[in-house]
Amino acid sequence: MLSLNKIHHIAIICSDYEKSKKFYTEVLGFKIIKEVYRKERDSYKLDLALQNYYCIELFSFPNPPKRMSRPESTGLRHIAFAVENIEKEREKLVQLGITVEQIRVDEFTQKKFTFFEDPDALPIELYEE
Repeated sequence: MLSLNKIHHIAIICSDYEKSKKFYTEVLGFKIIKEVYRKERDSYKLDLALQNYYCIELFSFPNPPKRMSRPESTGLRHIAFAVENIEKEREKLVQLGITVEQIRVDEFTQKKFTFFEDPDALPIELYEE
C-alpha cells in the first residue's frame, strides 16, 4: 500500500482560458500563484491557491474535446468546496448570473449542499461545514 499524505492538486483543462481564469479567480476567489505560457504546446498553465493552499492547476490546450457531464460518466465526478453559510454563498453566485441548483440536505450527514458549473460544465459542489 502507498503512503499518501494528502491530495496535492486538481488539474482542470478549460476550453476558454481567459473565461475560466476569470471564473476561478473573480467568482471562486482563487489566488494566482504562477502563470506560465508554454509556446511549444500553445498552452497556459495557471497555478491557483485557496486560503494560501495550492490546489488547482488550470490548463488550456488548443481544441480540447468536450467533457461528458450528462449523462454522468466514468472519471472525476465533481470538485467540492466547504463553506460556512451555503445560503449566503449560493446567493452570491445567483447575483453573478450563475445557475445554481436548489440547496439539498445530505441524507447521511444532514449537511446542506448544492451544485453549479464552471464555464466548461465541470460540476462544482458547495458543502456546508
